[in-house]
Amino acid sequence: MANAIEVKNLTKEFKGFKAVDSVSFKVKEGEIFAFLGPNGAGKTTTIKMLTTLLSPTGGKMKVNGFDPTEEQDKVRSSFGIVFQDPSLDNELTAVENLEFHSALYNVPKQIRDERIPYLLKFVGLYDRKDNFIKTYSGGMKRRLEIARGLIHHPKILFLDEPTLGLDPQTRNHVWNYVKELNKKEGMTVFLTTHYMEEAENVADTVAIIDEGKIAKQGSPKELKKLTGAKTLEGAFLKLTGHKIREEASNMAKERMRQTAKLMGA
Repeated sequence: MANAIEVKNLTKEFKGFKAVDSVSFKVKEGEIFAFLGPNGAGKTTTIKMLTTLLSPTGGKMKVNGFDPTEEQDKVRSSFGIVFQDPSLDNELTAVENLEFHSALYNVPKQIRDERIPYLLKFVGLYDRKDNFIKTYSGGMKRRLEIARGLIHHPKILFLDEPTLGLDPQTRNHVWNYVKELNKKEGMTVFLTTHYMEEAENVADTVAIIDEGKIAKQGSPKELKKLTGAKTLEGAFLKLTGHKIREEASNMAKERMRQTAKLMGA
């Protein structure tokens, strides 16, 4: 099976501060890959490099066979992304949001007219397609963002904390949509989440990153067997350490603050 993503010795440094430190991993086509780690571990920085939003300091990347640093347009057209923070236009309807995104990706009108109703039905929002986004609940907005990320039929869908702030029922619905999408369209899914049970239930492969480095990678079952833990959360804590996390909590916050400052956030 071919690889959808290949990363080798990827590094991102901000004026001497290494947010990502020589990270290497591969994501197979059609798999659900979970990238887990505490705050400030380097998850979002890695995603931003893979999706052309940041240039690496060192290392190599391939996304759908293209280099994000040299073939940005080809890479961007081949993936969809759902960010941590909401990014819909609240003054537009669901259809208008999807039409605007379609125009950005130069989706032909005929395909757009077929794709928008299909995706709205897929995420259960067709009956609310003409309502303004400002009337949507948080879960509805997240589902629409997933639909928007799929409008140009990408090969990879990046999900950066897609269920952050959602209630358990809505989180469950979101992941059901993701699993169905992966199964029906064979789409590769690259996700981050702080909810370990979510990753354990949906991911084929899990990579745990801590302080900018990959601590371990494998299936949830393999990681549990390796650590002797009963759950993926238990394996995560054994690999990153209770004491280390408690002592490093302030350091993690400082890493995040420095990264945000240096990135101009």
